Amino acid sequence: MARYRPRGGLRIPRRLGWILLLLGLLLCTPLRAAEVLLTASEDNEGVRTFTQELAAQRPQDRVRFVPLAQLPTPSQLPSATRLILLDPQSLDWRLQDPQGPATLVLRISRLQAEQRLPQVPHPKLSLLWSDPPLSRQLHLIHAVLPQVRRVGVLYSEESRFLLKELRTAAQSLDMEIVATLWDSTSDSRPLQEVLRNSDVLLGLDDPRLYNPKTVKNLLLSSYARHQALIGPNAGFVRAGSLASTYSDQQDWLRTLDQLLDQPPTRWPRALYPAAFKVLSNPQVARSLGIEEIDPEAVARQLSEGEKRP
Repeated sequence: MARYRPRGGLRIPRRLGWILLLLGLLLCTPLRAAEVLLTASEDNEGVRTFTQELAAQRPQDRVRFVPLAQLPTPSQLPSATRLILLDPQSLDWRLQDPQGPATLVLRISRLQAEQRLPQVPHPKLSLLWSDPPLSRQLHLIHAVLPQVRRVGVLYSEESRFLLKELRTAAQSLDMEIVATLWDSTSDSRPLQEVLRNSDVLLGLDDPRLYNPKTVKNLLLSSYARHQALIGPNAGFVRAGSLASTYSDQQDWLRTLDQLLDQPPTRWPRALYPAAFKVLSNPQVARSLGIEEIDPEAVARQLSEGEKRP
């Protein structure tokens, strides 16, 4: 007697199909929410708002802020915690203990890291730089002032280590870095010298040189020679420098969201936010006779350039 053979391929019973579907969904869904802990030395509206916005982006995780004074030593925190530090004081606390969970250090400058961290990187730390990348700032100069070849830079002993990277980045743009040590901001001669020998002044994120006490002298001196100051940050642009690249809170939230989607073992040792904006000062551009800058177009141009190999 001939054996019955069903037409078509192998048929899966409906009940078994539902079971397989549920198993697939379970495998694609995290077994538990991640514990994301933010901390800083001060509990204020700014950090609370930042925490709330990060929590809104990651409803699948438990995101909370705890003031630094209320935390135990890092080694007493659960190892699966994803720790985010929001200020230098919390970094100092973290560095006291080599143990503890993987940690993202948010908005730390290259200078702050150089002052606080030993030569050997901490194995549990990932540093998210707050100051604009030097190469990005040079490309900004090239985009808005294409005729510039000599870029003046004032540095202190603390920021001297940045010069090698700056010179390397300048080579690809056929630029020359004219660097001058400014060890005493009460002495204007180094400032006058660097302005005399350069076409534009690029500000480093060095608070010893660029601060509320020096801003007037820096801006008036550069204007007197009809030269632009680029950077060092968005605050200086509002005060009177021509332009700068910067990353705002939404850019930082986007960067954090991308990192938190990855296991901490894949977090980089250091990272600049890929998302950034350009801020310009139209009044300064007009006073210097510079064509008006379209910040969005320039930011798009710089971003596309960074994506190309």
